[in-house]
Amino acid sequence: MRAVIIESKGAQPRLVEDADPALLDATEDATEGATVELDVLTSSYNYKDGMALAGKGIVRSFPLIPGIDLIGRVTASSADAWDTGDLVVLNGDGIGESRHGGFATRARVQPDALVRLPATLSPERAAAIGTAGFTAMLAVLRLQDAGLVPEDGDVLVTGASGGAGSIAIALLAARGYRVVASTGRGTENEEYLRQLGAAELIDRDEVGAEPGKPLQSQRWAGAIDGVGSTTLANVLAQTRWGGTVAAFGLAQGPDLPTTVLPFILRQVTLAGVNSVDAPLPLRQRAWDALADELDLDLLDWMTSTIGLSEVIDYAPRILGGKVRGRTVVDVAL
Repeated sequence: MRAVIIESKGAQPRLVEDADPALLDATEDATEGATVELDVLTSSYNYKDGMALAGKGIVRSFPLIPGIDLIGRVTASSADAWDTGDLVVLNGDGIGESRHGGFATRARVQPDALVRLPATLSPERAAAIGTAGFTAMLAVLRLQDAGLVPEDGDVLVTGASGGAGSIAIALLAARGYRVVASTGRGTENEEYLRQLGAAELIDRDEVGAEPGKPLQSQRWAGAIDGVGSTTLANVLAQTRWGGTVAAFGLAQGPDLPTTVLPFILRQVTLAGVNSVDAPLPLRQRAWDALADELDLDLLDWMTSTIGLSEVIDYAPRILGGKVRGRTVVDVAL
């Protein structure tokens, strides 16, 4: 068993080539209710994984194997829903935070959040989607359920070059929305974002540099925000009457320097998106939609692959905004 392990709070993560499988039983928090054993086929790299490996408060149980995504093959199960050989996807549900995650060749997980790998997706493509794509689809579904249609007007995506933002742009454009991408990398990523389907780019400082008035010019029929803080406050202030903003991120910060005015005077809805605790029916709905709607050629184009041996050194890159699109982790490398 190969695994990246964070042994204690403040300890440097390390790759162990011959980890004792008994590690999977090491802590009660990490194994409670974990009745499905898996061979991990592949994982993916997310912003939260970078935070965990950099010791930025994500990990809540030690020792811990990080990695908030995994795609695996069932090797043993006492859960009625799963049999040996089943291919499954798991995003969030505490793995990589309080339960052992996907940066290993083996795993033992709870069955309640497992989703069967859609037949049209390979393990590698499912990993490329990962939590980022899953979260993006949850956000798109929030806008859909709020009644937003392409004819209503522009939809803004903040944090556009990141994994969730990239897939959100692709999903929205495929549904016929005119997407405006907010990015801090200017012309560097213009071709990339337009290839994904963005019709227009704006600099992130337009919405994130400093707090503006509680009500500003109405620009967006809806928005997907992965940034939080001042950016989210300004997006809300610029959203049209009756619009919806789906929010899932706090890269800029967890604060929200705004007032109730957008909600009361313009009837704007702030819709939270929680990929960690999403109930199973919603998980299944999101993965079914991803398998049906996402352009797989486009997904391949935005995806790179690293080995398990590279994940520790990769953290500064993703935390520093140096990674765009999606990164698959091949646990065999």
